[in-house]
Amino acid sequence: MNKILVTGGCGFIGTNLIRYILSNKPEWRIMNLDLLTYAGNLENTAGLEKEYPTRYSFTKGDIANAGFVDELFNRNRFDLVLNLAAESHVDRSIEGAGVFIKTNVAGVQVLLDASIKFKVKRFLQVSTDEVYGSLGNEGSFHEKLPLAPNSPYSASKAAADLLVRAYINTHGLNAVVTRCSNNYGPYQFPEKLIPLMVVNALNNKELPVYGDGKNVRDWIYVEDHCKGIVAVAEKGIQGEIYNLGGAAEKENIEIVHRVLEHLGKPEALIRFVKDRPGHDFRYSMDYSKISHDLGWKPCVDFTRGLSTTIEWYLANKTWWERIISGDYINYYERMYHNR
Repeated sequence: MNKILVTGGCGFIGTNLIRYILSNKPEWRIMNLDLLTYAGNLENTAGLEKEYPTRYSFTKGDIANAGFVDELFNRNRFDLVLNLAAESHVDRSIEGAGVFIKTNVAGVQVLLDASIKFKVKRFLQVSTDEVYGSLGNEGSFHEKLPLAPNSPYSASKAAADLLVRAYINTHGLNAVVTRCSNNYGPYQFPEKLIPLMVVNALNNKELPVYGDGKNVRDWIYVEDHCKGIVAVAEKGIQGEIYNLGGAAEKENIEIVHRVLEHLGKPEALIRFVKDRPGHDFRYSMDYSKISHDLGWKPCVDFTRGLSTTIEWYLANKTWWERIISGDYINYYERMYHNR
């Protein structure tokens, strides 16, 4: 497999995945397909076309546009599709679920149809631990659990997972699904917990924390996730689901305290706000299956990963300043208006 389509490659995880593949898989040639909605930032992949002129290209487009997708697949004959294109913020899904259904469900169906029609050798759907619902104080999510999503976002991802299952069983598609815990690291859009806390703290703004801050998430450094995706793409068994976790369960409030301590900012910046509807209490991922079957495990411990992440935001202030000001939206037009 050397002709790869990465959808959503200008988003947080997609950006890191593309950079990881280009650095570590010299035989892989990547096309990055991204619609460049609010969280898709072309600046994330700036310079890659010049650095890897025969191995990397970018195309703007919508995975839910069947005519466009068919033409793209027909022209390129991809060996592998890594689908990371998704609307991914729970709060936004509560405000309006329509775009989540369009991209996360209908868009996946379009990609699956094209993969069957144009004989893609492998399709990998990147999913989330949120499809399992919520845990109490004990236990971890494993792949045999029933799906029990509690937000429109997680419901749309669960629907996509089931579509993939259906195409495997109905059409014989060689597809696999990965489900991952909360990612953190460079290039994350500053509406998610860690970059939001970092940016607000640096600007001496209040740090909003839902409820009492006791909700627990399992954190994984994004490069560990990328390594897992590649391992499943290469060695995963058709039809299987693989959980990826970071072995780093933390209460949200602990994350906030660590960020403030690292930056030398006062805890007085913390402001507790009304909890969001249907807020899952705890996530924890059992990744023993992928560890046993494919030899993957997380390598970056949370203390080191968080420090690296915070330092990245400190070193890339202009990147996130353009995002929070809205200027990054104009980047595509500046770079591509003559193409």
